[in-house]
Amino acid sequence: MKTLGLIGGTTWISSIDYYRAINEMVAEHLGGSHSARCLFYSFDFQDIADYIERSDWIAVKREFLIAAKILEAAGADCILFCANTAHVAAENVRNNISVPLIHIGEATVAEVQHRGIATTVGLLGTRFTMEMDYIKEKFVAANIEVLIPDLEDREFIHHSIFEELGKNIFKDETKQRYQEIIAALASRGAEGIILGCTEIPLLIKQSDVDLPVFNTTLIHAKAAVDFALPR
Repeated sequence: MKTLGLIGGTTWISSIDYYRAINEMVAEHLGGSHSARCLFYSFDFQDIADYIERSDWIAVKREFLIAAKILEAAGADCILFCANTAHVAAENVRNNISVPLIHIGEATVAEVQHRGIATTVGLLGTRFTMEMDYIKEKFVAANIEVLIPDLEDREFIHHSIFEELGKNIFKDETKQRYQEIIAALASRGAEGIILGCTEIPLLIKQSDVDLPVFNTTLIHAKAAVDFALPR
């Protein structure tokens, strides 16, 4: 089994989901008392959140590269960022380490294609994930159109991620607003919804909406396990 290098704490709540999902998948594949061989680097999220809110992407890239190199030196066979927004630093890290980086966007595109959605998806996430290109470009390269909510809804989602979901707060009225946002994206032609922040699947489940939803945490975890396990 290969050793996974996980960079988390962004937030610790979704990082727990990563750790649980990866270990459950390994146990299912291998049986017995098997669990994942992994190394974990966890940020103090306030440090990263401060950089993100200032759009100091140079600092974000620097911090993720430092973390990746620490994990690589410790013996990690690959690197994963346990968050979508963190992937603003992905290409910089990928170009400066010698082990693979498993990209959440690339893994999600592959799953969308596997499930037969070939034209249009809706994307939910932080304001940066919805508005910048580091995730969307992976879909565009696969000829999949990406729809994002309107400005007011983007601001609501962004605020809910940082002030509620990332602090382990889950409100019924927030879920209802997300459902309304998803319905609006469906009316514009979205065939599936990318839950493009690893906290959102803690609030929105497949049973909550009619469209197919893509849980990027589970998709990314599965890609990591597929890399790690002997075949």
